[in-house]
Amino acid sequence: MALRMRILFATVLVATFGLSGAVGAQEESSISANLAVTTDYVFRGYTQTGEDPAVQGGLDWADSSGWYVGAWASNLDFGPGDDASIEVDIYGGYAWEANDVSYDVGLLYYAYPGADSSSGYDFIEAYAGLGYDLDAVSLSGAVHFTPDNFGETGTGWYLTGGLSSGLTDALSVDANVGFSQVTEDFGEDYLDWNLGLSYSFSRLALDLRYHDTDAPDCAGSCDARVVLSLSAEF
Repeated sequence: MALRMRILFATVLVATFGLSGAVGAQEESSISANLAVTTDYVFRGYTQTGEDPAVQGGLDWADSSGWYVGAWASNLDFGPGDDASIEVDIYGGYAWEANDVSYDVGLLYYAYPGADSSSGYDFIEAYAGLGYDLDAVSLSGAVHFTPDNFGETGTGWYLTGGLSSGLTDALSVDANVGFSQVTEDFGEDYLDWNLGLSYSFSRLALDLRYHDTDAPDCAGSCDARVVLSLSAEF
């Protein structure tokens, strides 16, 4: 789910262990790999692993022109009797900057290999985001739309915004809020929010994050929780 997507894909919670290198004679493109371990995989306020740990990783290609593609995966657990055990996200888009504002548009496909085909879990989203750096604080916002949401539950919108600030060269804090507008087949509209503190050292990063929602009747899967993630990248 990235922001990575992202607010994510993406988000983040995403801890990364990367492998990067130039592609092409002019080094106009780069490839990076990532790996993460987290105490709970939370997506838009809902645990995807039954509050158990997750191992996550991905691969990205980006060009200096702004085009990018990538893939990301995580283990998951939707409960007894559900065959889904992994999520694979494939995405691509275009990012650019104009007048000190950064923009990002693309498509993201969520796949659940091994899940019963009748579950209708797989779905696609279009997204558009922007960001603005005010030196002391950075602002971000994004909108996601799917014509047929998870479980074949009809259209879905997700609006999100956030702010982040570097407290030191290594320590940063960020806060994010999201609004999910869904059909009755999916459930009720709800808000989710998170507040995180991240510490980076060398190629590693440690993230401690509080999540909560106002979603009703989620049987504990969207209750308040604290998640610890470890990341590394190169």
